Amino acid sequence: MPIPAENRPLAAEPRDAQRIAYSTCYMCACRCGIKLTLEGNQVRFIQGNRDHPVNQGVLCAKGSAGIMKQLSPAKLTKPLRRKAGAERGSAQFDEIEWDEALAILTARLAHIRATDPTKLAFFTGRDQMQALTGLWAQQFGTPNWAAHGGFCSVNMAAAGLYTIGYSFWEFGAPDWDRAKYFLLWGVAEDHSSNPIKIGLDKLKRHGAKFVSINPVRTGYSAIADEWIAIRPGTDGLLAMAMLHVLLADGTIDFAFLARYTNAPWLVVRAPGTAEDGLFARDGEGRPIVHDESTQRFTGAVTFDTRPALFGEFTLDDGRRVKTVLSLVAERYLDAQYAPESVADRCGVPADTIRRLAREMAHVAFREAITLPVRWTDVWGREHDHVTGRPVAMYAMRGISAHSNGFHTCRALHFIQMLLGALDGPGNFRARAPYPKPIPPKQLPAKAWPHPNTPLGGTPLGFPTRPEDLAIDEAGRPLRIDKAYSWESPLAAHGLMHMVIANAVAGDPYPIDTLMLFMANMAWNSAMNPGGTREMLRARDANGDYRIPFVVVADAFWSETVAFADLVLPDTTYLERYDAISLLDRPISEPDAPGDAIRHPVLTPDRDVRPWQDVLVDLGGRLDFPAFTNYDGSPRFRDYRDFIVRYERAPGVGFLAGHRGASGDKAFVGEPNAKQWDAYIAHQSFFSWHLPEALRYYRFANRGYLEFAKRSAFVTDIEPIVLQFWSEPLQRFRQAGEGTYAGPRPPDPVDAKRLATYFDPLPFWHAPLEMARTDTDAFPLHAITQRPMVMYHSWDSQNAWLRQIVAENRLYVNTITAAAHGVADGEWAWLESPHGRLRCRIKTMEGVEPSTVWTWNAIGKQRGAWALDQDAPEATTGFLLNHLIAEHLPRSADDHGRRMTNSDPVTGQAAWYDVRVRLTRCAHQHEGTEPLFEPMNSPATATADLAWFAGRVRR
Repeated sequence: MPIPAENRPLAAEPRDAQRIAYSTCYMCACRCGIKLTLEGNQVRFIQGNRDHPVNQGVLCAKGSAGIMKQLSPAKLTKPLRRKAGAERGSAQFDEIEWDEALAILTARLAHIRATDPTKLAFFTGRDQMQALTGLWAQQFGTPNWAAHGGFCSVNMAAAGLYTIGYSFWEFGAPDWDRAKYFLLWGVAEDHSSNPIKIGLDKLKRHGAKFVSINPVRTGYSAIADEWIAIRPGTDGLLAMAMLHVLLADGTIDFAFLARYTNAPWLVVRAPGTAEDGLFARDGEGRPIVHDESTQRFTGAVTFDTRPALFGEFTLDDGRRVKTVLSLVAERYLDAQYAPESVADRCGVPADTIRRLAREMAHVAFREAITLPVRWTDVWGREHDHVTGRPVAMYAMRGISAHSNGFHTCRALHFIQMLLGALDGPGNFRARAPYPKPIPPKQLPAKAWPHPNTPLGGTPLGFPTRPEDLAIDEAGRPLRIDKAYSWESPLAAHGLMHMVIANAVAGDPYPIDTLMLFMANMAWNSAMNPGGTREMLRARDANGDYRIPFVVVADAFWSETVAFADLVLPDTTYLERYDAISLLDRPISEPDAPGDAIRHPVLTPDRDVRPWQDVLVDLGGRLDFPAFTNYDGSPRFRDYRDFIVRYERAPGVGFLAGHRGASGDKAFVGEPNAKQWDAYIAHQSFFSWHLPEALRYYRFANRGYLEFAKRSAFVTDIEPIVLQFWSEPLQRFRQAGEGTYAGPRPPDPVDAKRLATYFDPLPFWHAPLEMARTDTDAFPLHAITQRPMVMYHSWDSQNAWLRQIVAENRLYVNTITAAAHGVADGEWAWLESPHGRLRCRIKTMEGVEPSTVWTWNAIGKQRGAWALDQDAPEATTGFLLNHLIAEHLPRSADDHGRRMTNSDPVTGQAAWYDVRVRLTRCAHQHEGTEPLFEPMNSPATATADLAWFAGRVRR
């Protein structure tokens, strides 16, 4: 009797028909190294690359499921133009050829560039090539460019770069091998998942204590030794109470503070004058300290200087001054930051706060690590060892996504500085090209653009004073998102969440073309997606769209594609070249600067082009100086050629490895025609291991700073002094108070915001939206996080990952649910002051009682991403964004202005400030609300899937 087909043994893998390639994953922000087994023009399976410095062979579900992303039926296949007469959002398109698509776009962009470059707004999502897109915008001449950072990380980046010269997110990392005490603040399990998993495994194996501070106990928090169920938006209170305990106990690293921070710098105390709050400086502009060994004031600080850390003095010219550390102590020793004062508000008992602070101090000072590493400091003094305070931290969106997140994140860095737990063994260490000068020496372009002329600087930067703002003579914003204006002065990543609303309102001016790359702005990347969709369809009195032309570049049928007038289909990450550059967001590890590439391991089976190639092509067509030769001909054949031959400065290009004519130079060297081949031969990454003498205290390590200057990471060999008191913030506060000897905001609303929020020391304030919400009517906090197996909305079409998560519930503390009359599995209404949605409840113990939460980006519009219209993502999944508004509730204090729902310092989108109420649905309807009209989408099956199914038959 023949054996049934399903019971027959599988045939052996056809190894002779397979080949191996190495590349870089693009399934999240990690950028792990991957090893691909290929068969024909298909991926057989994906593994982690054991030699790669980021993931060391570890690969998560997302990375392995890259196969299903490649086989997704949601892939765009052809350039598209909205059908004549079709409404935006209807997803009614005509297929066109690339020549026509590029001709349409070139003609429109050429006219804008020749008349008013500000009429182009070009914003990108998690594109991992912001050095290119930012250069392209600068060459076009538009200031209206930014990437995703204003959504999720600008509070992290700005707080760190204005305080310690590097930051949480991708610019620093815990020393997983040596840390003995680790605090994880507000980190969901989707972010940096493989490195964090590897790191937590190391911590657990060598007995370190792991404390997770998060309203929700999932993912990483579930394996923490201690979970601190903090109330959303109060992390700053907890951090400042810890500062209170450290200062009161005197458990601070006095030597570190005197040598490496501005704790001893003298601050002028002259209220009502233009000098108040600024540093006293000598004739050469150097900050002055009081040298206890000579009892003199000096700006010529050397290693032998013994600066006073505490004290109030009178300078020789009669000015009163006080040390920074004295001001720090006055702030945080105040009773308002005592543990007993903050415990009820943050939901953490006072005894717990004191214990955590003292545990950190004990580990820092009683369990310090000393390594026999010889190094030379920036003052020329040689050392025969390095000492590390083995307390490490990492923080993310749970801190950043609040309108008080900038000050909260600075407070975390204050804990690190007081303990001396920065860039040493066992603590939080910088990743090259960081640390940078504080803040980095890059200012945003501020001059009004001229036709057919590149911007005079980069679109993004780090202002140090009001003169650096991107505003006109009347104080009006230069940028459509109002970044670097009086409203959001330190918006280092832009305010992408405000672009559409501002453009539709013509505030500060109307635009002609909105160009979006990989940014799902009609759905999960929008606050108020329902309103955003209407804004994209909004018309003026003449019946014309208020945003006349929308271009979307993407690889998949996202919800935003439906609103495009022109769709340019991108390749997948397995079909193109990418440079993961040190000029952008590198893959460096603390001991090893590095970068990586992607290269085409598959040939596209659709009429698509890499967006990088399109940008390089457009740069030549539009006569950008950096993209054309003297005769006007295109300078680069394509992106691959651009990466090899473009130099930002002599010898400095997008890729740091294999430079020079022979490929034997690193970081700086002549272009190498075979650079891509060299990277491919070296498993698609470059990693240069720092000698031991260059690895620690890099903010004051002469050897490292000399290396950093040679490598074009920094411009000067000088100490990077860590900043408690922030003089840039004080200058903006002076402008708000009316004492600044320079530009001041013309609007009293902006003046009040500057005077209130630009405090040179971190302070806690209630998140702005919470402060304007009736918390009796809306008693609960609502937040989101992403599951470990999903990242943004990219994975919604992934057949494997959908088997793990295909719908989301609203997670509610069991006691809270009972108090609201809602049982597990029931349908409930969740309402905010801005709207309501219907969702299904899931009760759990591991959530702070006043908090409800859900997975983000699971809920989908029907038909989007090539999903069936009855897919669970569309029928039972939901999007919390519907309850979040891009503007704050109106207040008389705003004098009629609509204020953005963002951090007033950085413009960070305040996703987690919303308050809600929960009520059981009277009729247990099985379906989510709101529902939108189904989206036209492509077929939901492909031959590729059939091929793969045949290969994995069981």
